Amino acid sequence: MEPVEINAGEYYLRAFRNDDRISDVAALVEIHADPSTARYMNRMIISGPPAAEMFIQFMTMGWEKGYRFSWAVCDAVSGDLVAGLIFHNIDRHLSSAEVTCWTHPAHRGKGVLPRALDAALGWVFGPGEMQRIVYKHAVFNTSSQRVPEKCGFTLEGRLRGSDVIDDQHVDELQWSRLATDPVPEQLP
Repeated sequence: MEPVEINAGEYYLRAFRNDDRISDVAALVEIHADPSTARYMNRMIISGPPAAEMFIQFMTMGWEKGYRFSWAVCDAVSGDLVAGLIFHNIDRHLSSAEVTCWTHPAHRGKGVLPRALDAALGWVFGPGEMQRIVYKHAVFNTSSQRVPEKCGFTLEGRLRGSDVIDDQHVDELQWSRLATDPVPEQLP
């Protein structure tokens, strides 16, 4: 499958790239060097350019093989990478996936992820043929909690000790949205 590009108004969703025209390597390293990003995205360590290059190859392969949908969320004017979305754990039989996302520290609190995720869900629930999307976050990560709330996800429950943050087992909240759920009228 070829990567899908999505126009989300002030943001543009495209495949992560590292080629002669566009390279997301430096931005990925910068984003993941942020202590908050590193704390919550501890399963996906992008510690330097080689790791960022490998990440981009991994995301590209996910599109090619149809087992992962991923988007670099970019400012529509400057082209700067401001966030990332990854739909993973795709189960074609159940038509389900889990979404993981992050925002560049300079763009947090501006509503980037809710707008980008809402735009991506339009494709994921349509041509992507998914029926259920899961979103999980640490119980104390209130910034992350605002994303599923704004995007019309339903809180399903608490997953006890399901993640490790700061070398401690922590609980996560699990949210889901179905293709049949109402689309939020207007993102806050």
